Amino acid sequence: MDHQPSLELLESVHSFPGVYQIKAIGLNDWDFVGRVLAAVARHVAASSDVDHTLRETKGGRHIAVTLDVSVTSADQVLAIYAEIGEVEGLMLLL
Repeated sequence: MDHQPSLELLESVHSFPGVYQIKAIGLNDWDFVGRVLAAVARHVAASSDVDHTLRETKGGRHIAVTLDVSVTSADQVLAIYAEIGEVEGLMLLL
């Protein structure tokens, strides 16, 4: 998936350092959430830099992971998007 924001857009709309919200929606398999969290963890200093909430679809087939990530730069946001974009089972990344 290549629907990540541009560096210029991120820098013009967001203040860094700060908290950036990302939503990953995927198949509700045995470890989709774990794969998303692991992808983000590779780009943050500590697990406390990431808060997340989960929401399953009514039928339970898909799950949305909303991440609030403490980031230091727009480059870090792009790296996180790229990493999550490679997660198996990902359907949509916002």
